[in-house]
Amino acid sequence: MFSRIFIFRLLQISNFFSAFSYNISTCYYKISEEFHREGDVVIGAFFPLHTFYSLKKMQHSTIPYYYLDNVIQYNFKNYQYILALQFAIEEINGNPNLLPNISLGFDFYNVRFTGKYIHSNTFNWLTALGDGNYIPNYNCKKRNFTAALTGTSWITSAQIGTLLQLFKFPQISFGPYDLLLSDRGQYPYLYQMAPKDTSLPLAIVSLIVHFRWSWVGLILPDDHKGNKILSDFREEMERNGICLAFVKMTSETWTSYVAKFWENMHETNVTIIYGENDSLEGIIRNIEQRLLTWNVWIMNIEHHVIDRADYFMLDSFHGSLIFKHNYRENFEFTKFIQTVNPNKYPEDIYLPKLWYLFFKCSFSDTNCHVLENCQTNASLDVFPRHIFDVAMNAESTIIYNGVYAVAHSLHEMRLQQLQMQTYENHHGIVLFPWQVITFLLYFIVSTLVKDKRSLDWRQIRDTEYDILNIWNLPKGLGLKVKIGSFSANAPQGQQLSLSEQMIQWPTIFSEIPQSVCSESCGPGFRKVTLEGKAICCYKCTPCADNEISNETVTELAKNTLEREREK
Repeated sequence: MFSRIFIFRLLQISNFFSAFSYNISTCYYKISEEFHREGDVVIGAFFPLHTFYSLKKMQHSTIPYYYLDNVIQYNFKNYQYILALQFAIEEINGNPNLLPNISLGFDFYNVRFTGKYIHSNTFNWLTALGDGNYIPNYNCKKRNFTAALTGTSWITSAQIGTLLQLFKFPQISFGPYDLLLSDRGQYPYLYQMAPKDTSLPLAIVSLIVHFRWSWVGLILPDDHKGNKILSDFREEMERNGICLAFVKMTSETWTSYVAKFWENMHETNVTIIYGENDSLEGIIRNIEQRLLTWNVWIMNIEHHVIDRADYFMLDSFHGSLIFKHNYRENFEFTKFIQTVNPNKYPEDIYLPKLWYLFFKCSFSDTNCHVLENCQTNASLDVFPRHIFDVAMNAESTIIYNGVYAVAHSLHEMRLQQLQMQTYENHHGIVLFPWQVITFLLYFIVSTLVKDKRSLDWRQIRDTEYDILNIWNLPKGLGLKVKIGSFSANAPQGQQLSLSEQMIQWPTIFSEIPQSVCSESCGPGFRKVTLEGKAICCYKCTPCADNEISNETVTELAKNTLEREREK
């Protein structure tokens, strides 16, 4: 049975790479920055699904910051965000007890990680004009806007928030929690539904202590979040006698990862990588390309990078460990994914690309949105998990909850309007985004979607993590297996729970890896610290005549004469 699964996985991987070996249709490279699903009330969705990069930086002669050799890059793993949005809206529209006689729709805009395009798409949405034509404070299509879902980067949410707050527009960030976005003076209408990572340093250090690793590396983003978490890690590590072999602060530009960055990466077998998918994409890609298979990577992200030109069986991240917050699995979402196809959602701009690329459909000669010669049983759930995962991830869960938060807020507001017999014109519901704010804030603060529990639960969840182990041998297997958990609220000594026998380590290790700067001193030897080095780095020298040690020690050998006096 296992051999059949193994061969099937290899065939999937082979088909995936073969898709890039033939001449790809020009339709694959043509993509809009937006698409829409009509509804009486519309939610804005700003998700990062594709971007463009330049290979040789061939500058346009008249347009600044525009390159002639731009190449599109899709992040199909993030397509789950759109599916979570679609799924939540279909559930709500089909629920007669929630927003009856009112349909929800959405406007999707791609996020390209540059302020110019982010602001451009935000203006497009606010004015409903498109094509870069903006009329401030005027919506040309007279649409009922409610709230915006933004992410995954805090920078994206901040840039969009600077515009939306001018119009008192509610905004829900589905990216990782960020302290800057909680500034009510700067972002008065932005709400974060992600849990804080207040217990993450304690959780990771507990794992490191468990395996007796005392010499670890740390890779962080060079921003306010990186500096804050570095301070937290240092404090927790010093408390537990763990030393940092190196600290590397990364910028967002891939070109900064020069040879010097990797110089001392081999000094430790264990390295912590902390940050967001967006800010770490460059460093993750570099690690994969360099095949750094001797390192146990401990991460707080589930990286989404797919190297399309990779034929290696080995993967740098096989055996890595991931700390992620625990979200209840949504089995109905998995069933929903099995029904998704381009015919069901003709407005979707990404499904034709997916079907063309992975199911070998062909684009129509007259329309790049129409497919021909497709497999009748094609479905997203047959994709390898490293390409597309049917299990709802953390960001998708927040998007799903965020849509429900908006729907419940609109429902309560609608009930209040009807009780007050507010005016309605013959076109139906009329609302302004600022009207939703009070109801949305109340809902987020008082209750969590579908769990029927107080958001105090979110504070509890801040302290709880699942620990996943990446099984990716051969490369493309892409399994993330839960091998443990951490709860800061558990009694001392019971916070960390592990199933060590389930852990797959990097292929270079036949047993639990060791990661120390200096080996422990044997019997008859004592530690001597080295000047200018960390306390974990020392040399072993024989004990003096009046010093005897009959056991292996990692601290200064005890004076046996002193011990005798104490008896």
